Amino acid sequence: MRSLLYIIAVLLVIGWIIGVVGYSAGGLIHILLVIALVSLLLTFIRRGTV
Repeated sequence: MRSLLYIIAVLLVIGWIIGVVGYSAGGLIHILLVIALVSLLLTFIRRGTV
């Protein structure tokens, strides 16, 4: 489950970068970054490395 959250976070960050650089999606594209950061935070908290 931990690695799944990490993979999801990485995919969301990549999607965010593509959305910011490639398309004019407006402010909604930044939701991907927020979700990715939350996913990474959950991964680190569950591992106990924070």
